[in-house]
Amino acid sequence: MIRNVAVFCASSSGADPAYHDAAVELGHLLAQQDIGLIYGGANVGLMRAVAESALLHGGRVVGVIPEVLVDLEIAHRGLTELHITTSMHTRKAMMGELADAFLVLPGGFGTLEEMFEVLTWQSLRLHQKPTVLINIGGFYDKLIEFLDHCVEQGVLRPHARENLRIVSGIPEAFRLLLPA
Repeated sequence: MIRNVAVFCASSSGADPAYHDAAVELGHLLAQQDIGLIYGGANVGLMRAVAESALLHGGRVVGVIPEVLVDLEIAHRGLTELHITTSMHTRKAMMGELADAFLVLPGGFGTLEEMFEVLTWQSLRLHQKPTVLINIGGFYDKLIEFLDHCVEQGVLRPHARENLRIVSGIPEAFRLLLPA
């Protein structure tokens, strides 16, 4: 049963307004389904968009932000809960513990690093929680191509590659996580 979902996404808004729209839609649907949002705790970019949307629609939003980023990413002080951790490592561990699934919106190094860490944990059988890459407007097409290349080259096992589920939009992600 999915009670809380960790969302990894950018602390900037990105070039395409579709990224922001997807974050808003995701926050709304999480609240509507009574699924708690676990996210990086920032009050900027796509992180803010998903959190604000969930809050606007009555959702539960838990932010997890390391001390070093409280000022840099401007910690969101209007959340249901805000946890300030001592490091990025403790942030990711807490998010992983609190979440029943992981959703990935467009993002950069931090987003990718978080996604790859939970996929690595799954490969090591530390959890069996779904990880869903939401490929808004083809944002991740080249990454998906690269991961398939890794399988072809024998450096990524096919079953590990299959742990990353890929969808093109928010409704499809919900159908995957909440089958009828």
